[in-house]
Amino acid sequence: MDSQGPYLNLNAVASPVGVARVWQIVFSCVTVSLVAHQAGFSAAYGTFCMFVWCLCLTTTACVVALEFTRLHTCLRLSWDNFTITFAMLATLMCVTASVVYPVYFLQAQCPHEGCEVRNYRIAVTVFSCLASVAYLAEVIVARAKPGHVSGYMATASGLLKIVQAFVACIIFGALINESQYRRHAATQYCVAVYSFCFAVTVIVVLLTVSGKTPLLRCPFDRFVVVYTFVAVLMYVSVAVIWPVFCFDKKYGSPERPYNCPRGKCPWESQLVVTIFTYINLILYIADLAYSQRIRFITQP
Repeated sequence: MDSQGPYLNLNAVASPVGVARVWQIVFSCVTVSLVAHQAGFSAAYGTFCMFVWCLCLTTTACVVALEFTRLHTCLRLSWDNFTITFAMLATLMCVTASVVYPVYFLQAQCPHEGCEVRNYRIAVTVFSCLASVAYLAEVIVARAKPGHVSGYMATASGLLKIVQAFVACIIFGALINESQYRRHAATQYCVAVYSFCFAVTVIVVLLTVSGKTPLLRCPFDRFVVVYTFVAVLMYVSVAVIWPVFCFDKKYGSPERPYNCPRGKCPWESQLVVTIFTYINLILYIADLAYSQRIRFITQP
């Protein structure tokens, strides 16, 4: 660690990124406090939301503390790549929690616990949205600018990798929820494509964050472009195969069955997978377009 200069780094809380992180801590802390005090949570959806807010709060607090004390220089990872990766992931997770929590816990009428609980849940939703905005502000401030040297995860291609992995997690969640993908070999192929692309994307992110990209036996930027091109081709095939074997009359049902239980309906899960398949296809195409133009370094 550098022994020159002051031991404490005031830019950790005074710079634009530092200010954004302070607000992230404030909004996440208020959200967790409101849920724990009166708003409450239950079941898997509530547990997921609480996990997101607690994870964002603790991780951001650790990031600020490490930068403030300059101890982050002792870690064997690419710090700038790590922080913007987490900020992008936290943005997506907080946005998801901001949608899931009111859908399952906020109602127009007062619950049996009383109207005070409803008001607390409204406040939870508002502060969760504010936390999402604070994390997005960090991403906007820290992302790569033209003419500036930056790590790969700060580029549009790197940020898209995080979104691709997050969308893949949504697809996996829908697959687990009674999607009946094992009925056909073609839909099993689709699941294999989702798994392969997700795994490689996560490996790319982990190699970049850990600063281990030199372990690859080929130039990292070339590997990223080739993989993204392969992923686009594979997702194109899935975008054709999955809807056919799920919604064609010969293999599935073009309309939602009337006797399908809401929340555990295979048709609904298949529709969710279809929608997010096309979303990820668009993301991979955009990623391929950006990958052709960027120039980046792997060790900031």
